[in-house]
Amino acid sequence: MSTAEPPKRGGLRGFLSRLASPQSEIEAQELREDADEVGATPIASCGGRRRFCVAGTLRTVTLRPRGGAPALEAELYDGSDVIDLVWLGRRKIAGIEPGRTVKAEGLVSMQDGRKVMFNPRYELRPGS
Repeated sequence: MSTAEPPKRGGLRGFLSRLASPQSEIEAQELREDADEVGATPIASCGGRRRFCVAGTLRTVTLRPRGGAPALEAELYDGSDVIDLVWLGRRKIAGIEPGRTVKAEGLVSMQDGRKVMFNPRYELRPGS
C-alpha cells in the first residue's frame, strides 16, 4: 500500500501561482523539495542536542578563528531555516563555497540563538 503524497501544482493553475510568487519563495520551495528528496530533515524542525541530516545551499563561507584556532564557517539554507556548519581547525575545504549544494550530518546545538553543527560529515551535491 502506498502513502498518499500531497498533490503538486501543475498545469495552468500551478504556472500562474509560480508566476505570481516572488522568486525567493519559489527558490525556497525548490530547496525544501530537493532536501526532502535526499531524506534530509528541514532545518526548521531540527532541535538542539540531536543528530540530524540536513541539505541545502551554502549562502556564505567565512574563516573565523575560534579559541585561537582557525574555523571554517558556512551558512546552510534549505528554504525553511539556516544552520551554521563549522569545521574546527580548517582554513579551507575544496568545494565548500557559496552557492554550492551540500548534504550534512551531525549533532545540532544552539549557540547565541543560532543552530550550529560542528565538524559535520558532508556530501557535495551536484547542481545548485
